[in-house]
Amino acid sequence: MTIKFDCGEVITAMVTPMTSKGEIDYDMVEILARHLVSTGTDTILVAGTTGESPTLTNSEERELFSTVKRATSGKAKVILSAGSNCTQTAVDFSKNAQKEEADAILSVVPYYNKPNQKGIIEHYSAIAKSTDLPIIIYNIPSRTGVSIEPATVAYLAREFENIVGIKQSCGDLDKVTEIRMLCPDNFTIYSGDDSLTLPMLSIGAFGVISVASHLFGTEIKSMIRNFKSGNVLAARNMHKKLYPVFKQLFMAPNPVPVKAALAYKGIIMDYVRKPLAPLSEDEKIVLFKVIDQVKQDLEEE
Repeated sequence: MTIKFDCGEVITAMVTPMTSKGEIDYDMVEILARHLVSTGTDTILVAGTTGESPTLTNSEERELFSTVKRATSGKAKVILSAGSNCTQTAVDFSKNAQKEEADAILSVVPYYNKPNQKGIIEHYSAIAKSTDLPIIIYNIPSRTGVSIEPATVAYLAREFENIVGIKQSCGDLDKVTEIRMLCPDNFTIYSGDDSLTLPMLSIGAFGVISVASHLFGTEIKSMIRNFKSGNVLAARNMHKKLYPVFKQLFMAPNPVPVKAALAYKGIIMDYVRKPLAPLSEDEKIVLFKVIDQVKQDLEEE
């Protein structure tokens, strides 16, 4: 069986809109999903860390997924986050994602357990054998405590045709180069950090799994397209304009700042579930000032 994978260049790791009581606001989920599709997002990632997955129940994740699917009406693909630090749980999540007809799954390197590379291989091998869906590995050592090595990624990509890509949330560009050199040409590398998208494109990444695309998706898409068409100067100029937002959206634990920014734009409310805490008023002033300045700079082009 040939695995077809094309989730585009801009995948948005979507936040989960909530009410003041901490309940998911599914009406706002639909509004946000349509907003993303209209502003450059090719694919929406549901129930990732940006979506506050550690605090979501399985039934909430299923309802989120079906709501986003309904809202996008085939205009965007939908990926479901299906990772766990328990291999059997990750397998079960992956099987469920296939039943729900997700377009792909994102599966994080097992966190907290700190497995060695052999354990990571066995973990992803079990997942790959359990589903026909395309699988994107999620490497974020700052959260997991362990990193998947390029040679391990290459082994998995060769052994399992449904392991199709990686979200690389790690500032080590040498590792990205090694992944590109070792993996098949059709293996897709996504930047997991907005500020590293342009540097990673230059060494073989395809696109970004983004947080900033909630706010500047059209501009991020333009940056990527300009780079790929050879207009590197325009891509670099866009990167420079967006860079302050890229950094300020991580002034506090994700997704707290981006939810505050979306509330500032009047799209959703900024409520988060504990143990996350909202931005202080002083922090909001700093964030909103940066957003306004970037918007002004873009309008003056």
